[in-house]
Amino acid sequence: MTEAEELNERARELDRLGDVDAAISTYRAAISADPTWSVPWYNLGLLHKYRLEWSESARCNAEAARRDDSDEATWWNLGIAATALGDWPQAREAWTRCGINIPKGSGPIVANYGLTPIRLQPQTRGEVVWCERIDPARAIVRNIPLPESDHLFGDLLLHDGAPNGTRLRNGVEVPVFDALACIARSEYRTYILDVPGSSEEQRASIGDVAAELGMGGEDWSQSVSFLCRKCSVGSPHASHDSELRGERPDLAVAAAARNERELGRLIEAWRHHSGYDGYVGTQLVDV
Repeated sequence: MTEAEELNERARELDRLGDVDAAISTYRAAISADPTWSVPWYNLGLLHKYRLEWSESARCNAEAARRDDSDEATWWNLGIAATALGDWPQAREAWTRCGINIPKGSGPIVANYGLTPIRLQPQTRGEVVWCERIDPARAIVRNIPLPESDHLFGDLLLHDGAPNGTRLRNGVEVPVFDALACIARSEYRTYILDVPGSSEEQRASIGDVAAELGMGGEDWSQSVSFLCRKCSVGSPHASHDSELRGERPDLAVAAAARNERELGRLIEAWRHHSGYDGYVGTQLVDV
């Protein structure tokens, strides 16, 4: 093993042990030992990515790409960092190098890459929500996250490119990606609706009604599943929902609207659609 390889391995171990500053110094020593080798540049860029240090991550991945322009992982991480920085020419080049079909232009990428599940707060709670992916590293939240997630319907997320578990969509397993940062906070707010005496069918219909109005609606008691950590980052199976649901017995109907006036429009439209004529209580959630 060469000196550069030994230093690179030592840096990886330091990073694993949580001594990030020492890992950075050791990666730099590996780079000095072999300035032509791309791997320590890539590893250093990866470390800066998880610290959300986007300028350094972009620089390191660009250096790695100069030494090995065939490594897709390098280009992918460069694309993420460039997206975080709003460096759209660099992001477009990186995604193209990864073989992704990018719409023509020079500014932000806004396309339809379909719905994808994103894990919020991957190091802690790990709630997974469905999001509208608008480019290879950005997605808009289309579920109403639970209040403890600190996220909102409509948040624009920057997400990682490495799959971390799967979820089913129309009977097909699709990869889950971990959120890295919230790029733009949503204008929507989360409201809890108290609708005593409503049926499951009536509560379920709020989603379709809200979507028609450009808002969000969800019966958490039907849409939220509880998974152990092992299943969350793998392929979930049904039993964990019943095993863990007792942790949150207070799941309710949620709505996402920009203000009280919009919320009132949603409630009236839902009443008309569902036939529900009972009391509707509303509570703004502090998220």
